Amino acid sequence: MSIHEKINYLEFPAKNVEQTKVFFADFFGWSFVDYGPDYVACSNAGIDVGFFKSDLIAETRSGSVLIVFFSDALEETREKIEAAQGKIIKPIFSFPGGRRFHFSDPNGNEFAVWAEPRSKD
Repeated sequence: MSIHEKINYLEFPAKNVEQTKVFFADFFGWSFVDYGPDYVACSNAGIDVGFFKSDLIAETRSGSVLIVFFSDALEETREKIEAAQGKIIKPIFSFPGGRRFHFSDPNGNEFAVWAEPRSKD
């Protein structure tokens, strides 16, 4: 598939670039490339991402786009996020396509994680 005119890169604000690297390395196992003290990039996140030094945060209540991760084990992913010092800001809830929760990274940026609906036992 051609990457021409496709979403290729996402950038997020980070109050603390070093703390951001630790959080996403602990949680997702991401690795980073520093481009000076105020910018870091990551190329193994599913889509290439970067974090730039800023006092702003990305959250849906201020109109930000919501980045949603997928998980095969929603509760385990939630526990990993909490262990990496992420904050759960909306607990797991059901929606017509599955289940999800929202969390913030140490900077306060909002993300979500979703999973397929539970199978009927």
